[in-house]
Amino acid sequence: MSNPWTKKNPWLSMWLSGANAIAGAARGRATAHARRQATTMMNQGTKEAIDFWTHALTGTPPAKKTRKKRKPGAR
Repeated sequence: MSNPWTKKNPWLSMWLSGANAIAGAARGRATAHARRQATTMMNQGTKEAIDFWTHALTGTPPAKKTRKKRKPGAR
């Protein structure tokens, strides 16, 4: 007599394949988002370092940042 636990289950196989596809897509989106954040942080850090050393070596004070006007009712 064959063991019923070792038989292939096509429904379980399809369900696991679908779950794996969804997990792969979610992992891809999360990885892409993390890479975008890392790139943004590196670019911002590089810009700040260049600005600091440029102003330190030339003796000019850094320019003041201007604030954008807020729209009424916006937070």
